[in-house]
Amino acid sequence: MSQVVQSRRLRAIDLAKSKAEGRKIIALTAYHAHTASILDAYCDFILVGDSLGMVMHGMESTLPVTLEMMILQAQAVMRGTSRALVVVDMPFGSYEASREQAFLSAARVLKETGAGAIKMEGGARFAETVAFLTQRGIPVMGHIGLTPQSVNTMGGFRVQGRGAEAERLLMEDARAISEAGAFAIVLEGIVEPVARAIARSPDVTAPTIGIGATAECDGQILVLEDMLGLSDRAPKFVKSFGSLRSQIEDAVRAYAEEVRSGSFPANEHTYQAR
Repeated sequence: MSQVVQSRRLRAIDLAKSKAEGRKIIALTAYHAHTASILDAYCDFILVGDSLGMVMHGMESTLPVTLEMMILQAQAVMRGTSRALVVVDMPFGSYEASREQAFLSAARVLKETGAGAIKMEGGARFAETVAFLTQRGIPVMGHIGLTPQSVNTMGGFRVQGRGAEAERLLMEDARAISEAGAFAIVLEGIVEPVARAIARSPDVTAPTIGIGATAECDGQILVLEDMLGLSDRAPKFVKSFGSLRSQIEDAVRAYAEEVRSGSFPANEHTYQAR
């Protein structure tokens, strides 16, 4: 899909067709206009993830992230893009209480940012909420498996899907969210055989987006800072496609040395009187 020439921004319905048409979906996270502008030419959707709490603000989890934080960063990403679908995470506490709360929060996100869809964590227990939102014009991306907002009840960031019962529950989660109308489902931190079974299941018609799951998903997503080598620590499933942390350190070191030595700024970096 990323190679298709288009005259408009991609929409949720375009991604929903990808599974049937055999097109891989490419996605990364972004929180700033400048990075989003780079991703725009290559990604089918850009996720403004609540991972911004950890990546941008040094939080230990995504739980403290607020709706206002998500809206602010989504506005920045929208300014930097014109092609990719922008999906915004619904932060913890903004949708769990009721279907009505979820609608009001999601509607606010779409109205104030101009983004094209929202993402919600949770499986079968949130299927009714997914249906409620989609029936009211809000495109929803699902997210099952390792759901960071449930880190306290999960006992940490643990791989999901080990054991027959865990596999059954994950398959039910995927089936329920798909049937509720989600246009795509993120599969995170799920053991490969189970993720593969979900991706291949005829009962899961929504495209699957893998992150620490399986290559057989209909698409893949990573946190941009992880795949660029900017993060201090990255999960096992991340492949580093760059080493920008060391390059930034080298550049900052060179800058500091030149300022101390007085070689920067040189004449060419200053304005001279005529």
